[in-house]
Amino acid sequence: MGKYLIPLMGFLLLCLCSTMVESSEYMRYKDPIQLLNKRIKDLMSRMTLLEKIGQMAQLDRKAASFEIMRDYSIGSLLSGGGSVPRAEATAEEWIDMVNNFQNGSLSSRLGIPMIYGIDAVHGNNNVYKATIFPHNVGLGCARDPELVKRIGSATALEVRATGIQYAFAPCIAVCRDPRWGRCYESYSENPKIVQEMTEIILGLQGDVPADSRKGVPYVGGNNKVAACAKHFVGDGGTTKGINENNTVTDWHGLLSIHMPGYYNSIIKGVSTIMVSYSSWNGEKMHANRDLVTNFLKDTLNFRGFVISDWQGIDRITSPAGTNYTYSIQAGINAGIDMIMIPMNHTDFINDLTYLVEKNVIPMSRIDDAVKRILRVKFIMGLFESPMADYSFVDYLGSQKHRDLAREAARKSLVLLKNGKSDNEPLLPLPKDAPKILVAGSHANNLGLQCGGWTIEWQGKEGNNITAGTTILNAIASTVGPDIEIIYKANPEADFVKSNDFSYAIVVIGEQPYAETMGDNLNLTIPEPGLSTMKNVCSSIKCVVVLISGRPLVIEPYLSDVDALVAAWLPGSEGQGVTDVLYGDYGFTGKLSRTWFKSVDQLPMNYRDEHYDPLFPLGFGLETKPANTTA
Repeated sequence: MGKYLIPLMGFLLLCLCSTMVESSEYMRYKDPIQLLNKRIKDLMSRMTLLEKIGQMAQLDRKAASFEIMRDYSIGSLLSGGGSVPRAEATAEEWIDMVNNFQNGSLSSRLGIPMIYGIDAVHGNNNVYKATIFPHNVGLGCARDPELVKRIGSATALEVRATGIQYAFAPCIAVCRDPRWGRCYESYSENPKIVQEMTEIILGLQGDVPADSRKGVPYVGGNNKVAACAKHFVGDGGTTKGINENNTVTDWHGLLSIHMPGYYNSIIKGVSTIMVSYSSWNGEKMHANRDLVTNFLKDTLNFRGFVISDWQGIDRITSPAGTNYTYSIQAGINAGIDMIMIPMNHTDFINDLTYLVEKNVIPMSRIDDAVKRILRVKFIMGLFESPMADYSFVDYLGSQKHRDLAREAARKSLVLLKNGKSDNEPLLPLPKDAPKILVAGSHANNLGLQCGGWTIEWQGKEGNNITAGTTILNAIASTVGPDIEIIYKANPEADFVKSNDFSYAIVVIGEQPYAETMGDNLNLTIPEPGLSTMKNVCSSIKCVVVLISGRPLVIEPYLSDVDALVAAWLPGSEGQGVTDVLYGDYGFTGKLSRTWFKSVDQLPMNYRDEHYDPLFPLGFGLETKPANTTA
């Protein structure tokens, strides 16, 4: 047998070497030493049509499984609002869930990793105990691009703490009518302010290298996430602020008002752009090839991928979903690369396959979409590090991030009135008054304080929805320990008069809402807020803190209150409100939106020919910290 041993070993070595060469050649697209475009080209040359179409699909986690990810090479998953592993899931449970799906993707024939997205629009707001930052309407009032960049960095860490790599943020809509239910997701009616706030992209994704080509996406490591500028384009300009409706403006109006934020986002390397549900002059944006392909991709040179909104292509037809095959054809041919399906992958895959095989959708369009999706995945480093670990879990709701959210809250508050006269300011409030009244439904309700897109899509009421500090608790920790604090959500006038209160803090406002559920044509302060304000402020000195996603009707009541603060939706850290009420810091916020006198004036924006606001864009009284002198 010995004489056969050497030839046999030689044969085995030859086979092994041959296998290694083939293996090396097959795994070439996974080799980080290779140039990006070569990796993309190599991988795409190996993909079947089914695998390419799978990459273009994004499913909600509820409709996905290990087997679906493996068998269909699904490109992406998401958690819609409230779509969680379980109520109050820990960061570790999120990671385990994401990794299970990722293992499914890596078990597919080519092992292409999936990317997992979530609506982290004011912090990682779907996740229990995450830091909840102020919504964008407040951040626009802070006028601090460096602050929003730090918020972006903190949000990226808290998203990565749950194993997720992709945030559907920022919303760079320019809200031109506060009746719109998404107005609080907009930084301002002024496109220049919105442009400044795109600095959050650098926080989310990392600073773009100096030698980076314009339009090429950039994500700087596993402590950063892919960002998403949304919603392209004109979503904040719909008639009467009706969500998903029609924006009527000429080309100049579209470019000068609604487009500037996208210029900055693309220069800053944004990875993805989401298309708007809305229409422009009657044409659905999800079917608008002139804007999505010809302008965004070809003129602005955007090289990331374009993603639809939730069931966005379904709504190309009316009623939605009545001709799904046509919707796929129109959306893909318009230039959308990834479709947020999000519940039924088989219809999408089957119909798109049919359309390609019948040459209704050219193969070049499929290849363009897949190339863009893979480009983002390669740039993110997903092929090298597809799996999440527990190394970032301590960042979720960390004290450092809560301190940042507190800073953001106090900088976003706008002081609209301070005293019945200039000579008698009420704020800052004294900390040593013997007895104070705190009133209003929003004073002791963390859910109302945070607003929509918090734990659930529409938000939730209550103090047990997540971790944070209510304004009432913040007041208690700010004033002296011997101060008597009486809290009543809606006190009667007689009760207020019969107690010797030094002053009252009345915290009222809107209920949580999101998207269409927030559309509102009257914009009045909901009851019992008005009754509470009248009962309290008619008897004693009061400061009204208004919790809202937009300006509300306040002119008829302005003379009744001593001080008025627009607190917007300040998030989980109520101490940011008391920081300025009690003078530990001064008020500095300036309105990012025009405050109207009457809804009959709407829409009304700065530089309009007939501009007659209650408070103009940029208005905001300032105070000095209580321990400083003028």
